[in-house]
Amino acid sequence: MAENLHRSGINDLLPYAAWLTALVAMAGSLFFSEVMDLPPCILCWYQRIAMYPLVLVIGAGIVLRDAKWKYYALSLSLTGLAISIYHNLLYYHLIPESITPCKEGISCTTVQIEWLGFITIPLMALTAFTIISVMSFLYRPNKHL
Repeated sequence: MAENLHRSGINDLLPYAAWLTALVAMAGSLFFSEVMDLPPCILCWYQRIAMYPLVLVIGAGIVLRDAKWKYYALSLSLTGLAISIYHNLLYYHLIPESITPCKEGISCTTVQIEWLGFITIPLMALTAFTIISVMSFLYRPNKHL
């Protein structure tokens, strides 16, 4: 019984963890582009298109106590995750840059930030989409909702 209470407590925190991750990712991307003047590449724009609505979708699910938020969030986070995986494969030169959609503006492989020698903007996006996807997938709606 104590295990079920503990599991339920953690389960109830999953939407908040997913929402906070999306919020930090959105704020971080705006900070990089608007404060640090780092222009986003085309793949970064596509990832923003998937990330920004997650703040509203997950937040609305929490406020309205709508357990279906996870399905809406998963559709966006898995799309963003797929784009992010592709972006990281390009960034780390695991696939050729010749197949990139980054023909105009900044290249999708441009190194703009490399904290601790490995933390990059594409890696941060990949991490955020992974966390949100996992939190959404693991969430189990309570029966009373």
